[in-house]
Amino acid sequence: MRSIRMQGNSIVELVETPDPAAGPGEVVIQTAISALCGSELHGYRGQGSAQGNSGHEAVGTIVQIGEGVTGLKVGQRVGACAIAGCGHCAYCDKGQYTWCKSFKFYGSMHSELFLAAARACHPLPADVSWEAGVLLTGDGLGVPYHTSTKIAAPEIRNVAVFGVGPIGLGNVLLQAHLGRRVIALDISPDRLAIAKRLGAADTVNAKESEPAEQVRKLTEDAGADVCIEAAGRPETALACFTAVRTAGTVVFNGEQGPVPLSPSDHFIRRDITAVGAWFYHFSEFQPMIELYRKGLRVLDLISDRYPFTEAPAAFAKFSSGQSAKVVLDYR
Repeated sequence: MRSIRMQGNSIVELVETPDPAAGPGEVVIQTAISALCGSELHGYRGQGSAQGNSGHEAVGTIVQIGEGVTGLKVGQRVGACAIAGCGHCAYCDKGQYTWCKSFKFYGSMHSELFLAAARACHPLPADVSWEAGVLLTGDGLGVPYHTSTKIAAPEIRNVAVFGVGPIGLGNVLLQAHLGRRVIALDISPDRLAIAKRLGAADTVNAKESEPAEQVRKLTEDAGADVCIEAAGRPETALACFTAVRTAGTVVFNGEQGPVPLSPSDHFIRRDITAVGAWFYHFSEFQPMIELYRKGLRVLDLISDRYPFTEAPAAFAKFSSGQSAKVVLDYR
């Protein structure tokens, strides 16, 4: 089969690799669509990916079933959650695979065939297209939805999203759909324009003005009820604490290293709550489907579609900061 190899230094190649084989509890899926995630840019721009490619959002058709798999069949349309729990612990019983101490990550999904855990496959209903499915079963909507469960209080009115890459844009779309006023902040005019189309009430170019100060101005100096850090940068994380109101909430979506935070200044004296939100729970798929059926414009998150064979161009566009979600088509 053909697969993407991420060589690093912004080089992507298509290479021939052995077909995967389904082990016990696994399935092999023929890929229809895979989606690029912002987390992949670290390997793309840096040292590459040790496992070949870092793809972890994909949908397709089951072509092989491993020993012990029940409830799935060859020819079935599925989306695969990249995080598979052990299947035996209390968290797995609730479909909370990301909390399982023995979870396994399945990647290398930018390939004509990919391997997935059977217990982590979501059968796709007939009314869910491939494009919608890859967003509903991957990071595209998964992270924003999981984030929304942590900021569900009805009194929340203003949400500032710092960094509107794909995850940030998903937060903009979902929070606006829920009726909240969204302030989108980024350094890319292209992505700020996309955020506006997805429902942001206000946009702030962080290159042109101090972001936290602008959030304060837009909220009559009160600060946003919630600030979502989706850029993965220390300066953005610190700006969230400056921009959030007293007794507000900061949510971390962007992966990053240590940040110099003061328990007294950033938390205690202003009663600030800070939480993390990573991936999504397997059990959250059905609520996401229902939001989609009720009009959530998931497909508007996709800005660019490329044939799988044009993966180098797709990654270059994605890396430019001029796109929202970019998908690869294998059909």
